[in-house]
Amino acid sequence: MGSLAAADEPLPPLKYPQPRRDDGIVDDYHGVLVPDPYRWMEELDSEEVKEFVDAQSAVSDTVLSTCDHRGRLRGQLTALFDHPRFRAPFRRGGSYFYFHNPGLRPHSALYVQHGLGGDPRVLLDPTAFSEDGTASLGVVGVSDGGDHLAYGTSASGSDWVTIRVMRVRDGEHLPDTLSWVKFSRIAWTRDGLGFFYSRFPAPRDGEALDSGIKTDINLNHEVYYHFLGTDQSQDVLCWRDPDHPKYIYIPEVTEDGKYVILSVSETSEPVNKLYYCDLSALAHGLEGLKGTHGMLPFVKLVDRFEAHYGLIANDGTEFTFLTNKDAPRYKLSRVDVDEPGSWTDVLPEDEKAVLESACAVHGDKLLVNYLSDVKYVLQMRSLVTGELLHDIPIDIGTVNGISGRRVDSEVFIEFASFLTPGIIYRCDVSTEVPEMNVYREISVPGFDRNEFEAKQVFYPSKDGTKIPMFIVSKKNLNLNGSHPALLFGYGGFGMSVTPQFSVARVVLMRNLGFVACVANIRGGGEYGEGWHRDGSLANKQNCFDDFAAAGEFLVSAGYTNPTRLCIEGGSNGGLLVAACLNQRPDLFGCALAHVGVMDMLRFHKFTIGSASAPENLNLLQTTSCFTAKMVTFMGYSPLHNVRRPWEEADDPRRGGQYPPTMLLTADHDDRVVPSHTLKFLATMQHVLRAGAEGSPQTNPIIARIERKSGHGCGRSTQKIIDEAADRYAFAAKVMGVSWID
Repeated sequence: MGSLAAADEPLPPLKYPQPRRDDGIVDDYHGVLVPDPYRWMEELDSEEVKEFVDAQSAVSDTVLSTCDHRGRLRGQLTALFDHPRFRAPFRRGGSYFYFHNPGLRPHSALYVQHGLGGDPRVLLDPTAFSEDGTASLGVVGVSDGGDHLAYGTSASGSDWVTIRVMRVRDGEHLPDTLSWVKFSRIAWTRDGLGFFYSRFPAPRDGEALDSGIKTDINLNHEVYYHFLGTDQSQDVLCWRDPDHPKYIYIPEVTEDGKYVILSVSETSEPVNKLYYCDLSALAHGLEGLKGTHGMLPFVKLVDRFEAHYGLIANDGTEFTFLTNKDAPRYKLSRVDVDEPGSWTDVLPEDEKAVLESACAVHGDKLLVNYLSDVKYVLQMRSLVTGELLHDIPIDIGTVNGISGRRVDSEVFIEFASFLTPGIIYRCDVSTEVPEMNVYREISVPGFDRNEFEAKQVFYPSKDGTKIPMFIVSKKNLNLNGSHPALLFGYGGFGMSVTPQFSVARVVLMRNLGFVACVANIRGGGEYGEGWHRDGSLANKQNCFDDFAAAGEFLVSAGYTNPTRLCIEGGSNGGLLVAACLNQRPDLFGCALAHVGVMDMLRFHKFTIGSASAPENLNLLQTTSCFTAKMVTFMGYSPLHNVRRPWEEADDPRRGGQYPPTMLLTADHDDRVVPSHTLKFLATMQHVLRAGAEGSPQTNPIIARIERKSGHGCGRSTQKIIDEAADRYAFAAKVMGVSWID
């Protein structure tokens, strides 16, 4: 594994904090006793935790101060980030709205222009939200006529947002302010008088969201309708279900304005219930519900968690949905809600490709987006019959968004790849053959794609399953095993990791000679729900086996060697990296684990953690199979599996020590609370006797703890640059990587 001896100037001996261990905290899981000596680190606002964080940050600062490439990395990252970036525009009324960052602004601003040829102006600039750039723009919704903008702001990367409203024509703010909003969509009604949104109840004691992190479990989500120009206290309660406090509700208004659809979920699993309400059937409209305690008369179209249903379009009472009902690679199905048993397939499941999305445009046309071997395929089909009308050729890469509605004769398609910073295509769908033209192309000064190449390989995992992996590097690479490599993975929640452009990746390849690799391991959605299931629940070990096999392939194929192989992942990918650290410390020269889920016995007790229980086994069960499930679960829980490799004499591969490790978290992460990382960090340093005299663990085990930041969303450009410079300077230092001018 990686050793500091490989670096030109080894680090000085590190003195780690010695936090208090409470050996009296032992949980009894149906007869299985599990100590939790750092339980006190879950009290994130306590002075003891703050002192521990400060002490660990001091250790990290000591290490980072010796990383010679830190300043040069920050300089190169800053230079390459300084380029104009655009998102695809969307049309409301006669106006087009889009996000744009001219270069190094903390956040992208929302622009508006009247017609495609109109002069753009800044409608909303998140830079004005805070002096330090820690407030960001979250959810956005523009009324159908393009008259009003409702938007949510977030502080310090939190999932909590506050919604405000402004007039588009003059940028004037209305007095409307909506609090306690989380996991919400802004769904305007067709008349533009207001919108649906989702929120949690305000605390009974009236506490406000201050600078401290809120870790309490989120319960009793509710749906409200807000009328413009009114106080939040007058909002109409549209739906709640106190019998199911963990349900999450996402409202959506159909394009014809007649129905509001309610998607009901309880977990991260790709299943939901589906309710609908005919707004036109309300005798006195939504106004008639003001001041009453009655809720909307939702009809429960699907009332079991059996599959996922996503609205595509409706024609009167006939609705078309994207679903995985009896179709793990997804299909399009249609139902007449007046005849709820009338489900028929419009576009059946493909034999190989995954139907990622479908967008109804220009009346009865359908732009569908398939994922085939982690490569995107675009087609124009008939919304009525599903018949293929035309293939729409695109390069190998990722379709990051499709902007268009049935009233539109044009569609905007957002595309990127490993070597393409970004292209926005405008597609005229009114012609018999769709016309694709480049509307905007993102250019990065100083980046020449001809210097690099990207390819896809397939390697065998432990059980023989073929796993796809992308490898990006400089051209004409000599496969002599000497190159530093960065291996990224996620493998969870059915999320596909597809080709994307990365400034940081370019700097690593160009200035440090890295090979950048993305392994599409099981647990993701690259091959549909079956691929996801094969890497979740009792099959979770497949994720770690797939990731380790990716590392072994890179070594055997001559791309790198274990002392120069750095692994990286965030959130579920942080769990992935940490679990692989425990299982294969011999295979890696460095590990970077971001905001990881490290305590698999208590993740469900904080904020929205319980939603991921079906992904990782639900420990709340009290059935007779609990102990067997727990053995599987604890077999990979990072916090409970830190070992001393030098004591594993029965397995010669486990000799040596853990590789240099940086754990990354943020003090306002209310998705995966920081206690996961803090407890894992303390456990690693204690078990491995890091810094102790005579301990074989001489490689550093440190943490980078970001202040006034969250799970990753809403970070300013400067925070992104600073963090990338720190973590990759650390990796270069501990793996002995030289700078290339």
